[in-house]
Amino acid sequence: MIILADDLGHLSYTVTGEGPPVVLVHAGVADHHMWDAVVPALAEHHTVIRYDLRGFGESAPPAGPFSETDDLCRLLDHLGHERVRLVGASWGARVAVNFALTRPGRVRSLTLLAPPWPGYDWSAEMIAYDEAETAALAAGDLDTAVRVNLDMWLRGPVRGWEDVAPGLVEEVLAPLRTSLVNQDAVGEHSRGGAEGDLATIAVPTLVGIGRLDVADFQDIARRYAAGIPGAELVEFPTAAHLIALEAPTELVAALRPFLAR
Repeated sequence: MIILADDLGHLSYTVTGEGPPVVLVHAGVADHHMWDAVVPALAEHHTVIRYDLRGFGESAPPAGPFSETDDLCRLLDHLGHERVRLVGASWGARVAVNFALTRPGRVRSLTLLAPPWPGYDWSAEMIAYDEAETAALAAGDLDTAVRVNLDMWLRGPVRGWEDVAPGLVEEVLAPLRTSLVNQDAVGEHSRGGAEGDLATIAVPTLVGIGRLDVADFQDIARRYAAGIPGAELVEFPTAAHLIALEAPTELVAALRPFLAR
């Protein structure tokens, strides 16, 4: 990967293909590798930019206050891209929303895969997950915290592990551990997200949700699709939360015509 150094550490990124730029922003339990299966097809017609958020993958944990949207802006300035198509997964999708709200002139389109909703009234299931992760990390039990996250975000609430494709745990395991190790540093220094009215987003928007995901996120996806003017909702029947890992062929089939507009 290529390093973009700054006073807070560095961002790691990679660029593939040629054409109009598309930026892929990973989920909060993953890193840039979550997009590996979709990049070759997208790179046939686009310059595909992937990077690791601070404290994830190969990007250093932050040494001071930072903003994910400022980081994205700095990366685009460094690469010389004024306007881009943004594709975000989970927390990466919220970063994309915040970027569109604060820098609308720099976004050509948005794709939001299982995005969170700030201030959402989470279900008992989600609260129990958060409490279990918090307790494990407080006890210094990283292995249990990893298992809790794998159960929630990879297996999902409605299937057994025998129904999860072989090899996916190995793909998620290392980046998930890194995210948990750096969670406190990221949480301490992150300036948080932007506030704004979704109705002001005026670019083509695609919202994706896995039908095997937690019910909260299915409801949230519909909120985004209803709140952003003209947004389209696409459901992925075979995926839980991490759509790019579980349904890459179906995701590419939805993305290619949308990005080509």
